[in-house]
Parts: sequence; structure tokens; C-alpha cells
Amino acid sequence: MRQKKVPLRKCIGCGEMKEKKELVRIVKAPDLKDENGEVIQAGEISVDFIGKKPGRGAYICRSNACLASAKKARRLERAFSCKISEEIYNKLEEEFSGE
Repeated sequence: MRQKKVPLRKCIGCGEMKEKKELVRIVKAPDLKDENGEVIQAGEISVDFIGKKPGRGAYICRSNACLASAKKARRLERAFSCKISEEIYNKLEEEFSGE
């Protein structure tokens, strides 16, 4: 019997390949657009502990050290192609420490 393939993802903080279930997904929801295709509201960035929210995702270890590394190198901004505010980083730090 064949073994199931374990999905691997790369942490944006430390750069290590780990099993998907060991990492937390940070997701940017799709932008809201009008009938002309212009962006009305930018998508919200949130933590997806389940891994099922719709949108663009980036994976990170469950540690504040990896989050600090990703923040310093601006890896979330590159992954989502948008400016990330300090409030979002603070919210992510609170959610990681609250687990």
C-alpha cells in the first residue's frame, strides 16, 4: 500500500520546509472590486489556523521569532504584493502569543 504524500510548505520567517500542519497560514482575502474592475476595498490580512480561508496564503512557524524575521525582511509584503501596516504585525504577534 502506498504512503500518502505529506504536503510541505516553506516558512517565510526561517525558510525551512515543514509539514503543512506544523505551520500557521496567514491569508490576504481577495480585494472587493466594482463592475469596472477597480478595487473598492483591499482584502483583509488575518491568521488562518484551519487553513481553509479563501485568498492568497503565506505560511509561518508558530513563533514570534519567525514573525520578527519575516517583518524585518518584509517577506509578508512581498508575498501579498501590498503594504503591511504595523497594526497587522501587532495583531499577528498577539494571536501567536495567545495560542
